[in-house]
Amino acid sequence: MTITITAFERSPDRGKGLARDMRVRWALEEVGQAYNVRLLSFKAMKEPAHLALQPFGQIPTYEEGDLALFESGAIVFHIAEHHAGLLPDDAKARARAITWMFAALATMEPPIVDRAIARFAEGNESWYEQRLSMVDDRIRTRLSELSVRLGTDDWLDGAFSAGDLLMVSVLLRLQGSGILEEYPNLFAYVARGEERPAYQRAFAAQLAVFTAASTG
Repeated sequence: MTITITAFERSPDRGKGLARDMRVRWALEEVGQAYNVRLLSFKAMKEPAHLALQPFGQIPTYEEGDLALFESGAIVFHIAEHHAGLLPDDAKARARAITWMFAALATMEPPIVDRAIARFAEGNESWYEQRLSMVDDRIRTRLSELSVRLGTDDWLDGAFSAGDLLMVSVLLRLQGSGILEEYPNLFAYVARGEERPAYQRAFAAQLAVFTAASTG
């Protein structure tokens, strides 16, 4: 059965690999699964056909036969469970990798996304600088904790896993802030993720969509 995912027709990240379909593309590339992409306009994302797949009108979605999934973390988890390469065989190591998946999305991502919201939606408010400083402090607290845990290791728990895939995807959202560079081991960790051939293939595919939309 052919896998089909959805993605932005015109990505607001301008092809920087930050839209959440990137995580799904990367996971599929890591496990060697071919997939099709259905591009959606912002209008189409709010229409009944898409809302039947994604009740919140977002991307990505994942379709395979009669299975339809939404939420990037859940989709990556499904891919990792059904194809070798993203979760360890050992039961305890597998459980730890899944824990890191949840940590990436539930602990690390919220303050990082909060920063993006503050910058783009609240930049003209009188209290913006104070709020941004508070958010950055929350991010630095989490990065400090993660930096200590990673130490000098290449990946979070032994071999590269879905936990690393999601964690790197989340940390990439700090590009341009200068914050990640304050933690050399995390900066190098993200660079290792970007250097993976599967990441590069996924990035190129997502960038191609933006490039085509910009020149079309």
